[in-house]
Amino acid sequence: VARSSAPKLPSWQRLRQNDCRMPDSKPLSLVERGGLGAAAGIFTTFFTHPFDVIRVQMQVGVSGGTIETTTKLARQGFGALYAGISAAWLRQVTYGSGRLGIYAYLLDADKSARAARGETGAPSFAAKLGMGVTSGSIGAFIGNPAELALVRMGADGKIDDPAKRRNYANSIDCVLRVAREEGFLALWNGAGPTILRAASLSGATLAVTSEAKIAISERTGWAPAGAPTMFFSALAASFVANCVCMPFDVVKSRVQQAAPGEYSSALECARTSVAADGVLVLWRGFVPAFVKLAPYTVISLTMLEKFTALYTGGASAL
Repeated sequence: VARSSAPKLPSWQRLRQNDCRMPDSKPLSLVERGGLGAAAGIFTTFFTHPFDVIRVQMQVGVSGGTIETTTKLARQGFGALYAGISAAWLRQVTYGSGRLGIYAYLLDADKSARAARGETGAPSFAAKLGMGVTSGSIGAFIGNPAELALVRMGADGKIDDPAKRRNYANSIDCVLRVAREEGFLALWNGAGPTILRAASLSGATLAVTSEAKIAISERTGWAPAGAPTMFFSALAASFVANCVCMPFDVVKSRVQQAAPGEYSSALECARTSVAADGVLVLWRGFVPAFVKLAPYTVISLTMLEKFTALYTGGASAL
């Protein structure tokens, strides 16, 4: 019997033909996907939260730059770099679980729908972009109170006069005080730019990462979920995402840190900021945001892959 001369594909390349997923794995529920996304996000904040604090402090006031802000925080002590860490955890439970969980869930749903139609292969880049925008928008709306707490707690240390600081004890205290002192709907201050930021950030990060890791794997022979593949695909995705989402991020931070009535809308905040500091103010904090987002994307998506594989016995998250 003649044998085929075609070389046997490595296991990861055979999985690539089925969109890099275990062929017989049962799709996880939205709750399971969300839980895995939150776990990956919380794990990652231990490494990346200081960059968030630096970014926020640069965005909400006059800053000499990344080095000056970092030096000032370092002089205040280790705790200053982790100001608002409880808000970061709350953010991952709300926004992180929604963003990563819904995206992975939508990928599963798309895969099941294509299988029912007898189709094979991965979804298009446009489809992945749409999934990223959808998951990011929903997650941002759910997680806006935690985002507001993260901004306020991270920016509190920049206020020189101790009497003017809000001094929230933790993220829950911040959320409760804002609701009590400013009204429940104040928890969604800056929701517009927050959602636009999350839609552009998630759309670019998740879609470019999913697409890039497949392209890199095919050209280099590296496994799709391997560390080198995840690093370079996430690095490219992080740069693209930051270029697109930074203006929304700056406006969001300023609106959420502002005193009640300081800005009538996000658009007024943007106009006032540009008039005072020039158009480049909309990209203030780009360096710490990129330095944070690149490892955050690499670590969170890698841990999401690892946690999902551990939970399911081998299935891929993305």
